[in-house]
Amino acid sequence: MGTVLRWILVAVLVGHGLIHLLGVAKGFGWASVPQLKGPIEARTGVLWLLAAALVLTTAVLIAFGAPTWWWSVAATGAVVSQVAIGTSWSDAKMGTIINVLLALVAAYGFLSVGPTSFHAAWDEQATQALADADAAPSVLAEEDLVGLPDPLAHYIRRSGAVGKPRVTSLHADFRGRIRSGPDAAWMPFTGKQVNTFGERPERLFLMDATRSGLPVTVLHVYAEATATMRAKVLSLVTVVDASGAEMDRGETVTVFNELVLLAPGAIVDAPVRWTSVDANRVRGVLTLGAQTVSAELTFDAAGDLVDFVSEDRLRASEDGKSFLRQTWATPLSGYRNSDGRRLLTTGEGRWQDPEGWFTYIELEFDEIRYNIPADALS
Repeated sequence: MGTVLRWILVAVLVGHGLIHLLGVAKGFGWASVPQLKGPIEARTGVLWLLAAALVLTTAVLIAFGAPTWWWSVAATGAVVSQVAIGTSWSDAKMGTIINVLLALVAAYGFLSVGPTSFHAAWDEQATQALADADAAPSVLAEEDLVGLPDPLAHYIRRSGAVGKPRVTSLHADFRGRIRSGPDAAWMPFTGKQVNTFGERPERLFLMDATRSGLPVTVLHVYAEATATMRAKVLSLVTVVDASGAEMDRGETVTVFNELVLLAPGAIVDAPVRWTSVDANRVRGVLTLGAQTVSAELTFDAAGDLVDFVSEDRLRASEDGKSFLRQTWATPLSGYRNSDGRRLLTTGEGRWQDPEGWFTYIELEFDEIRYNIPADALS
């Protein structure tokens, strides 16, 4: 739900909720309410009070980061409010318009974050992935870096991973903007993801974007070396449903990318063959299931990773039905130090099409947490 639309809705609901207090005042005999000409008993005043509380609570939940159950409060509020209006129909029937709106909002909430939503699917699968990850990994030691190319070993040390538990999972919150082509409009988004690492990595990626004023939710799932990508507008209309060998290959490159960008402490345990290219570049070949993909990593003079380039990621069409092989890169531009680790903060994704390079996504990571327990998502 867009910010402006959300606050308009909040204002409408606050007004609607406060109007219910007129029924409360008359029912309890607190004040004369000429707008309500018919009699209202005290027990009916309780009904008006409950309706006001539910509608105003819905407004507060929407305004300040609604939990996943907010839609049930909205739905209950619409029903109770309408029952209250029915007791003074001739005087209050216009409130039905707002209750219809509230019912539609509740229906959207059910679709977007309810038990059948992409959000619920992400929560369930991410929780299970974290539960399956090693909760007590051994400490990464300097001798674990023996045999790695020097730039890569230096990068792992610089990340602060040595001397800490091996990374078996991560949770990240991010935001940014994305577009489908050089001339397409940018879509702002927020999102979250869970990755697990090792011989059988998983990637669960959820993004909430806005396109032409409408909400779009995207869910990527990579598990057992297979991948799917689904997207819905208004959490109702499916606009992307991609799977198959091309999707598996493209997502394998993404898994490789996030391994080295977001979890340097997991590199030593990944099924990757590393070779040196020169003093600042290394090449890695990752094999997962039926897919073998490669990438070239570039480091700056300080040892930070500044680029990841692969020829093996396939660019999907807007509907996810076709794929085109193009060079893919993720230049990085920002790091920060936190709790003894050096974390990526900003980066972008680029495709090289016949007209040259173009940036299709810009990302900023708000938080990255490692080896968190499954119940930390709730």
